[in-house]
Amino acid sequence: MVLSATCSTDLAPLLGPNATEAAAYICNNLSDTSYAVDNTYLLFSAYLVFSMQLGFAMLCAGSVRAKNTMNIMLTNVLDAAAGGLFYYLFGFAFAFGGPSNGFIGKHNFALKSFPSSSFDYSYFLYQWAFAIAAAGITSGSIAERTQFVAYLIYSSFLTGFVYPVVSHWFWSTDGWASAGNTDNLLFGSGVIDFAGSGVVHMVGGIAGLWGAFIEGPRIGRFDHTGRSVALRGHSASLVVLGTFLLWFGWYGFNPGSFIKILSPYSSGSYYGVWSAVGRTSVTTTLAGCTAALTTLFGKRILSGHWNVTDVCNGLLGGFAAITAGCSVVEPWAAIICGFVSAIVLISCNKLAEIFKYDDPLEAAQLHGGCGAWGVIFTALFATEKYVNEVYSGVPGRPYGLFMGGGGKLLAAHVIQILVIIGFVSATMGPLFFILQKLKLLRISPEDEMAGMDLTRHGGFAYLYHDEDDDQRNGIKMRRIEPTVGPTPI
Repeated sequence: MVLSATCSTDLAPLLGPNATEAAAYICNNLSDTSYAVDNTYLLFSAYLVFSMQLGFAMLCAGSVRAKNTMNIMLTNVLDAAAGGLFYYLFGFAFAFGGPSNGFIGKHNFALKSFPSSSFDYSYFLYQWAFAIAAAGITSGSIAERTQFVAYLIYSSFLTGFVYPVVSHWFWSTDGWASAGNTDNLLFGSGVIDFAGSGVVHMVGGIAGLWGAFIEGPRIGRFDHTGRSVALRGHSASLVVLGTFLLWFGWYGFNPGSFIKILSPYSSGSYYGVWSAVGRTSVTTTLAGCTAALTTLFGKRILSGHWNVTDVCNGLLGGFAAITAGCSVVEPWAAIICGFVSAIVLISCNKLAEIFKYDDPLEAAQLHGGCGAWGVIFTALFATEKYVNEVYSGVPGRPYGLFMGGGGKLLAAHVIQILVIIGFVSATMGPLFFILQKLKLLRISPEDEMAGMDLTRHGGFAYLYHDEDDDQRNGIKMRRIEPTVGPTPI
């Protein structure tokens, strides 16, 4: 209504007789059209982010051994299904149910009072797609050795409570560290985590870190001397397919986080949000491409091979890193982001081997490590112009340290990293520990060796033969030979 009144006042002098009525009619229709365009853009972005679930499923399936394919595919389906119900019942309210305190939301449980002046159903759908993405990250870390019931429990808890609380802190206008909380900005800036390097990727990665650490490595991952043994995924084709699907979905993840597209900047610039959406798509692309190439040559130097799986993980690490600052950095800075993210991923993988940590998808290293780098990167390279455009309403807001904006934004982002690590560790760590003590977390060694598809899901996803993991060995372990009766001819 405010938009219509302002529009009418500006337009009426140009319309002659019956100017007031004509101006009101035109402006109301323009307002309705603007809302429809923005809502369509948000829904389309939600569909793109949801398509990332298919990407996660393909990536996970290709990264595990063939005998666990059905299991990992089912867990990806359940991340979305269980996450949908629990985010509907509790998660959205904990995340965005204002007015509330700085720690947790307290309104709109089960979408009560929807739609409202603040939120519509499309916004809920978009945020749900983000929540299940965090759960999908965690599922990769604990693949090939986790009981089915544990997936249901952790996925429901993560999407219904842990992730929503963190997203409330940094994305809700009531959050104690949110850049949108203009009444009480942390260090005068708040945290600029535009699409969730910390909120989504670090949360999923740290949760997966605790799950994989408490479970321990897969059987055969390290030999009796402690040396690392590669347990390669069974399909590079699925890994590449999943990577491209995730790449495609990331254009809803990052640019879609503007929520709207048909709006000018409040600063009066000729360019509007539509220009920032395009710039965000470019920075996202450049970071991922640079990380992929850096990983390609880095791993070639270290291992002597051109490994497509490593390149795919490097690409995704670049995307995870740029997600925080994609809207507020220059394209050249995104290249730096991608380059460093590849080094971070390679280094984290080396540390994982040293500490005998086993993560089949490198999810904790990729999303946790590269996500943390993305949070720091934003605090170093965010530009004054883009910060003021995207986060308007606060004159003199701090920006990137290397861009002349001082250290306040960096201080806020260091706090973000510490509180995410602390909160996720304090919630998900005990959950996985209790599940382990109750014998609900890890499957038996016999079932693990035979494969979860055969022992838990009634049969293999498809016939296969792999010299390192022969399907017939798993079948032989489960076969019961007759001890009496005639000798077979």
